[in-house]
Amino acid sequence: MSKSRDQIWDEWRELVNMAPQELEEWLETEESKSVGDSDSGESTGHKSGRRIVEIKRTNKDDLTDDQWDQMGKVVGYIKRHLSQGGPDDEVEQSDWRYSLMNWGHDPLKDG
Repeated sequence: MSKSRDQIWDEWRELVNMAPQELEEWLETEESKSVGDSDSGESTGHKSGRRIVEIKRTNKDDLTDDQWDQMGKVVGYIKRHLSQGGPDDEVEQSDWRYSLMNWGHDPLKDG
């Protein structure tokens, strides 16, 4: 059973906790570019981060079907990644955190 747009919207707003400008600035860092699968140069997460910025700057009523699909993928990725748990120490400079941040979620903002 797929999620409704209302469910996706609620989870998106809860999990994507980085502001567009904050995410744009993050995506310019070497740390951001250093993680993820990068067979073709840019990792999936990095590319997704650029799409997240665009989505966050779009009014809910103006979102396209493609953007809704991307939002569902982002929510799923963040939930899966969080459920794996991060490192026991040095979370701040971990690939785990960097990957999540590419997808718009900074785990250090939790709690």
